[in-house]
Order: sequence, then structure tokens, then C-alpha cells
Amino acid sequence: MFPRCEPSPPTRTPLRRRLADLTRRVARRLLSRLVHRAWAELRAVGMISAGTPAARRFRSFGSGSSIAFPTGTMFGQEWIEVGSDTVIGERVTLSAGLVPGHDLGAGTVVRVGDRCAVGRGSHVVGHQSVQIGDDVFTGPYVYITDQNHDYSDPELPVGVQWPRNDPVSIGAGSWLGAGVIVLPGTRLGRNVVVAAGSVVRGEFPDHCVVAGVPARIVRRHMPGRGWEPPLRGVPALPSELPAEDEDLLPGNSQAG
Repeated sequence: MFPRCEPSPPTRTPLRRRLADLTRRVARRLLSRLVHRAWAELRAVGMISAGTPAARRFRSFGSGSSIAFPTGTMFGQEWIEVGSDTVIGERVTLSAGLVPGHDLGAGTVVRVGDRCAVGRGSHVVGHQSVQIGDDVFTGPYVYITDQNHDYSDPELPVGVQWPRNDPVSIGAGSWLGAGVIVLPGTRLGRNVVVAAGSVVRGEFPDHCVVAGVPARIVRRHMPGRGWEPPLRGVPALPSELPAEDEDLLPGNSQAG
């Protein structure tokens, strides 16, 4: 007969090892809390707001405005204006000129208006004129520039040809979705909506929605007629209804 095998007794983790594991877990938790608290404090201290040394480098920096830390690339601040009560997210690039120290003359090159919000990771890169009106909001990772590479000489690499400038203006009250690219020469009217991921160039009127690559008008607000095509799921305003349909509104019934 085969010899009977007795089961091995369960092995116990030595006390020293258990204490070491417990110590590591406690230390990791404490270190995690310390890192997060330190990072929150660093972000608060590193934020640029009116009156801080970093804000004084700008041509003007309005009260109530802030640029979150960590910032993106920043240079040419003496040609950049930031309005009042504007919030600029973290890792946003704000620059004027080709390189730091580039003399751009006497005027303002980049202006961000009052009560604006610029999403994190966005770039506002000016060389001649980038004007962002009041109450403009953007999603994250928006790119706005007034300069592009020239490729007119087919014999030269595009990267070494002198770039061309064309001013950019974004009308007050507009909204730019995530990932929008605004190319040189763009002029957006007031309260324009730009769909996420669009590449915009050209002139667009007030109160329109643009989308696509290249961006085109997909909806407009027409005086006396409202939005064309109509907004889905939004009831028409009385001013947008034909006269014969106004009697259907509550309180307008002419039934005797």
C-alpha cells in the first residue's frame, strides 16, 4: 500500500512581513494625501491673477481674471490683454510673436475680452491681431492663430518659407466646441456656435451655427423667422410663428 500523505499545515506569514506590508500601505496612503494636498496648494499659489507678478507682465490683466496653473507656453505678454472676470484653463498657451523678445510694435496683438472662458490645453497664438470678444467660451484644446506657413514657392521647403498673417476676430457671445481650429483670416460674428472638431476659415455672420472641415453654416437665425432649420425639441417663440399660427398659443385663442 502507498504511504498515507498528511496535508501540510497552513503556512503563516511571519509577523515581521505583515508589519512591513502594513507600514507600506499606511505610508502610501499618507504620501498620496500629502501629494494631492501639495498639488492643490501649488495650483493655488501658481495661478496667475490680477496683481501677481506674472499678471503685471501683460499689457493689461483685468480684475477677477485668472490663468490656471500649470500654464502652457507664454511669451510676448506685453502685447497681450486679458479682460475682467475671465477664466483661462490650465496648460493654455498665450503667445504674441514668433519667439520671446520679438518686437511687435506699439499695438495690442492678442486680446481676450471680459467674462470669457478658455478651455484647458487651448492655444491662442497671435502675430498681427487676434481679437476675442466679450463672453466668448471655448471647450478644451481649441487652436486659434492668425499666422500660417506659406507654400507659394514649390522649390523651397514649406517650413522655411516666411509665414503669412491674416487677422482673426471672434464675436462676442460665441461658443467654440472642443478641438476647434480657427485659421488666419477668420471673422466670426456675434453669438456664433462652432461645432466641436471644426476647422474654420472665412467670414461668418451673427447668430449662426458652423460645423465641419472646412466649416460651413448649418443653421442661421433669421429675423422674424427664427432658426432655419428649426431647433429640434425647442418650441418656437411667438415671434418665430407665422401669423396664422399665433392663435394656437395659450391665451391667444379667438374662440368666442
